[in-house]
Amino acid sequence: MNSLTRHVFELADHLIEMDQPRVLVAIAGAPGSGKSTMATELARRLNARGKRAVVVPMDGFHLDNAILEARSMLQRKGAPETFDANGFIRLIKAIKSGEEVFAPVFDRPRDLSIAGAVVIPANARYVIAEGNYLMFDEAPWSELAGLWDVSVRLDVPMPELRARLIQRWLSQNLSRAVATRRAESNDIPNAQRIIAKALPCDFTFDGQPAQA
Repeated sequence: MNSLTRHVFELADHLIEMDQPRVLVAIAGAPGSGKSTMATELARRLNARGKRAVVVPMDGFHLDNAILEARSMLQRKGAPETFDANGFIRLIKAIKSGEEVFAPVFDRPRDLSIAGAVVIPANARYVIAEGNYLMFDEAPWSELAGLWDVSVRLDVPMPELRARLIQRWLSQNLSRAVATRRAESNDIPNAQRIIAKALPCDFTFDGQPAQA
């Protein structure tokens, strides 16, 4: 059994034992740590066991490029201040109420968010949020810490994160020089900031060999 499967099984067993109608799970970590992969696999595992689970990505709350450009922040896209943090907090509070909620997703190839692309039905017992700043000690993101029922951090050494983040840009057909520059000028500083301001989580796992 690989580490991803082991972590997913451990977490799923813990969640199923929780006796409440809706469970909010946060999967946090630096870019490239494997958050999307873990969230997807955890939801698959829970659904396979007859427990309705939905994944909600934080990346749907990226501010649009036109707004970032107008604010001279386009080159910092992915930093905490380039998201609609308050909008995401409102979404999580609405999800916590147990009602049906719609959420946006981020289309990475087109580099834009799509509104209302995910439905969180009222009968979804488990809602798994994944994102960089879910357990982050800077306002207003720090408000989220008290909303999660279970928090998870994926911990990946910086050299491995660097390699993954460069590979992410290479996969978009950039040259190695450009990919390295993009990662080192923005992604890696964001990762360092996330690690420096990380809040304690209920579970800390080694990150998986996948990008998120």
